[in-house]
Amino acid sequence: MCATCGCSDDAGVRVTDPVAAGHDHPHDHGDGHGHGHREPDSRTVALEVDLLAKNDDLAGDNRRWLAEREVVALNLMSSPGSGKTTLLTRTITDLGDELPCAVLEGDQETLLDAERIGATGARVIQINTGAGCHLDADMVAAGLRALAPARGSLLFVENVGNLVCPALFDLGEAGRVVIMSVTEGADKPLKYPHMFRTADLMLVNKVDLLPYVDFDVEYCVTAARRANPAVEVLEISATRGDGLESWYDWLRRRAGALTA
Repeated sequence: MCATCGCSDDAGVRVTDPVAAGHDHPHDHGDGHGHGHREPDSRTVALEVDLLAKNDDLAGDNRRWLAEREVVALNLMSSPGSGKTTLLTRTITDLGDELPCAVLEGDQETLLDAERIGATGARVIQINTGAGCHLDADMVAAGLRALAPARGSLLFVENVGNLVCPALFDLGEAGRVVIMSVTEGADKPLKYPHMFRTADLMLVNKVDLLPYVDFDVEYCVTAARRANPAVEVLEISATRGDGLESWYDWLRRRAGALTA
């Protein structure tokens, strides 16, 4: 049991190569979050500290492993339905010839998003967390061993969709990207400040829908910078293409900074 968020331990975690799996979709589509409720006590606090300290040690190992291979890893986090997978498929399609890309895909169940990524030709490994609500450094280490990303490649880690627990766990990434959708509330950075406090970049996605939804971009950006004054912000549409060249330039700078 995870003392930090109450989700289940790694007994249900599966690391799968969707190409080698040899089947379409698992039959069990369970979506239980598994969060428990407990009274805080000194033992729980000690478990939280021990858990996060162990995770940070493993994240450091991942960071060294990636740096030795000049692989730039980016942790992509958001609420479900923000457009992470759509953005990834378009990014890989547009940049794949310039920057080799690979993906660790995190979801509680199914290979659906990994199959979408795999259709672009990029190498992808699915990590199913079962009842777990986030990826951790140990899961990513197992995924890296299965994925074996090419030297000098760009590695996207698509985290499990929620704005709480993924922010707590260092995976060994070189950067963090939070994706907001204009179909969400513009006050999300105020409600979930730790997620935005740890981000290097916030992407405001689906701006093509702004004429049809009640979303104040300026309010959202101000709220994000209240949590993190240094966070960069780009407004994009992964479907229509708005702002994607600025996103690609950001990726080029990140890749160049690590491999220079």
